[in-house]
Amino acid sequence: MEVMELRTAMVFLGLMVVCGAGFGGESVGPGPGEKVIATLLHAHDWSADRGGWQTWSQRNEIAPKFWVDRKVFLKDKSSLAIYGAGNPAIYGRWQKTVGEIKGEKWYRLTAHYRPKNVPYERQHVIARLDWLDAKGKRVEQPDYLTRVSKRGEWKRTEGTFQSPKNARAVKIELTLAWSPEGALWWDDVRLAEVPQPKPRTVTLATIFCRPRGNKSSPENIRQFCAMLERAAGEHPDIVCLPEAINMVGIRLSYVEAAEPIPGPSTKALGEVARRFGFYVVAGLLERDGKRVYNTAVLIGRDGNLIGKYRKVYIPREEVEGGATPGDSFPVFETDFGRIGMMICWDLQYADPARALAANGADVIFLPIWGGNVTLAKARAIENQIYLVTSGYDMPTFIINPLGEIVTQASKNKPVICETIDLDRRLKQPWLGDMKARFWKEWRADVKMPGWSK
Repeated sequence: MEVMELRTAMVFLGLMVVCGAGFGGESVGPGPGEKVIATLLHAHDWSADRGGWQTWSQRNEIAPKFWVDRKVFLKDKSSLAIYGAGNPAIYGRWQKTVGEIKGEKWYRLTAHYRPKNVPYERQHVIARLDWLDAKGKRVEQPDYLTRVSKRGEWKRTEGTFQSPKNARAVKIELTLAWSPEGALWWDDVRLAEVPQPKPRTVTLATIFCRPRGNKSSPENIRQFCAMLERAAGEHPDIVCLPEAINMVGIRLSYVEAAEPIPGPSTKALGEVARRFGFYVVAGLLERDGKRVYNTAVLIGRDGNLIGKYRKVYIPREEVEGGATPGDSFPVFETDFGRIGMMICWDLQYADPARALAANGADVIFLPIWGGNVTLAKARAIENQIYLVTSGYDMPTFIINPLGEIVTQASKNKPVICETIDLDRRLKQPWLGDMKARFWKEWRADVKMPGWSK
């Protein structure tokens, strides 16, 4: 497929914003602290024979338009361009094979792109590494870049991956997919061998405790605070408590148990969190004016309230008990990563976990009364995420992204703890790293039947 000349590319000027040399000379190398053992490729000058890059599409009828653009660029006055040309079936890429790959070493690919009229970049802009053996055959499922950050009008996507044992080369693929009016420019592409990344570890703890015989919410909270103190011996980063801890086991209605947040319960839980330096997730009945919510709170290591999630899916019993549903799925930043919270009945529906994962949650915490273990496993698998439950009639456990119960609490072992690496890649036979595939293949652009505003 021939490269388009500039005179032909003028047809698409309505799509372009001419940058001139405005981005020339911008520092686009490794960020602070990023070490490099060896640079295998640094492509940023496409003027001479496209820098050895080739175009590919499965067949001509779905091929996009390709050219070297000397008006839109990030560095050195040219970029590799792709345009959908009004074809809804377009799928094509720029690609280049790099040799000198060693097995079981770590490599980082960084590429910069500038999209125009690409509505769903997660599905339509694809950068990946396809590992090859000495004969040029694929040895494992490709690795997708999912991390994206903005650099002015350009975006930087990057990923660090361990090469398969028998990999001897890798094909870099920079794709525009199914975007008929979309245009995409690629520039400043780097492939480097890097040191093995440090693990991003976090110690998760969760508690099985069902108070009985207490006569007030403060008594319940004192009992749960004692359980938090017991968990402190495991040195966790974060501890999960069950749903409605200011009501369970007490003869109080939802409305009678509800309290302000922040309020007395979050203050008591916060004092323990501050004393031992861990985060706390806990379910509480909340009063806000005339409304009562089934709420999960996140308390920081310093004992202060970071935020709260109000249960979106409330069952008939809670509606009849006077509760009001929440209306959002917030994700919260911690010093080890992002977390999301769901509560009990949320588990019955696919979209709460999906929304949290789509917003970058590394772990979902689920204070729950009772529920379906199979659905809990499904939510972890569907979204390739760790799920931590704390329940009464539902088992208290930690599930990994493969749907496996890593550890489970019992009456004899009410506090469980597990240290995990949030960046550990759990590859599956034939499928590869499904977390990355989930991000790139999930069709967020398709409207579900029956959904409306």
